[in-house]
Amino acid sequence: MAEVAKLMMDAGLVVLTTFISPYRADRDMARELFNEGEFFEIYVDTPLDVCEQRDPKGLYKKARNGEIKNFTGIDSVYEAPEQPDLTINTHKHSVDEAIARLHGLLTS
Repeated sequence: MAEVAKLMMDAGLVVLTTFISPYRADRDMARELFNEGEFFEIYVDTPLDVCEQRDPKGLYKKARNGEIKNFTGIDSVYEAPEQPDLTINTHKHSVDEAIARLHGLLTS
């Protein structure tokens, strides 16, 4: 994903990607592809219990029942970012607040 994002950015596009990247080393590797100021790590922080409450597909329940192995947050580790460029607490911020915070980061 990071390689594709870099190619698109080099073509002049503003690129937003979203994915679960549970390991700091992988996120650091992605950051290294970009020049200073081209990469922002946004930590969408949501407590596990809130993720489970919001789960429309029942994946967390399946993971807890052992039907899905290596599920991030259940039986596979998630290493939270130590110094993200922005943290959005989805259990505290509305969608509009989250967008405003993201816009503020990108325009500052």
